[in-house]
Amino acid sequence: MSREIALRDALREAMVEEMRRDDTVFLMGEEVAQYNGAYKVSKGMLDEFGEKRVIDTPITELGFAGLGVGAAMNGLKPIVEFMTWNFAILAFDQIVNNAAKTLSQSAGHFQCPIVFRGPSGSAGQLAQQHSQMFEAWMANTPGLKVISCIDPADAKGLLKSAIRDPNPVCVMESEVMYGYKGEVPDDEDLIVPIGKAAIRREGTDVTLVSFNKMVLEALKAADELAKEDISAEVIDLRTIRPMDHDTIIKSVKKTNRIVVVDESWPFSGVSSEVSYIVQKHAFDYLDAPVIRVNSADTSMAYAPTLVEEYLPNPAKIIKAVKEVMYIEK
Repeated sequence: MSREIALRDALREAMVEEMRRDDTVFLMGEEVAQYNGAYKVSKGMLDEFGEKRVIDTPITELGFAGLGVGAAMNGLKPIVEFMTWNFAILAFDQIVNNAAKTLSQSAGHFQCPIVFRGPSGSAGQLAQQHSQMFEAWMANTPGLKVISCIDPADAKGLLKSAIRDPNPVCVMESEVMYGYKGEVPDDEDLIVPIGKAAIRREGTDVTLVSFNKMVLEALKAADELAKEDISAEVIDLRTIRPMDHDTIIKSVKKTNRIVVVDESWPFSGVSSEVSYIVQKHAFDYLDAPVIRVNSADTSMAYAPTLVEEYLPNPAKIIKAVKEVMYIEK
């Protein structure tokens, strides 16, 4: 059996179920307790678990991220919520220099089982300082695992896997997708393995690889392409690090063409990594160069017309597909 629930509810279920299962798990962050979370992801959790396990913090990302890392090193399993990953920039010293390096710096004596989670990417007219994608930033750091998924069922299963993982995991959500609904199994043991992509649509002519809310743009493009008898396979990475190379390569060997759709900037992004992996492992199967559809290589503006121009969309994806198929420029 399954139910249709919103992403925010799926994430809350994951945290609640893991906190019931393991009393070392706790949640901390700005407004997570009394206010039920900035996006209502932690609604009702204070009432069930109390103020020692659902903790409102001061507005000091570096401070409470550090508290979380220390708690993880001493046997607890913190979930640290950032109101947005844009604010987490202030905590990068704890995430990158401490959490990610605890295991190696301690010669394996200390682990750091901590989850850092919150929304990443654009969320409407939030302008330059609140619209950035951090998947590639975090995935560039050895020692960190990075999840970026908005499908409610998969997001729930992946968050549960992240909480149980002995390593630090960064979970990237989407502010505008917390109300996005999907079917979620009635299973408290629902676990989705970290490092495995999902094929959201089967296809034979071109592979579309994406993650987070850009998967929906890729699916929209695939629907339009189907009207022109172009069959697009859509892959949702779900996990950025470790990345599921096998699923990507297997698809490209079948379709012989690939377009990577990535909301982050083009330079040194996730799309760059996918492109490298494809040319390394499937070069002889490619009938066209890899094409990337990224956000514009500049900071996001505030004006809605510029926001629309900045982000990937189905029209840009369709244009790229037709280019790799040599249909039209």
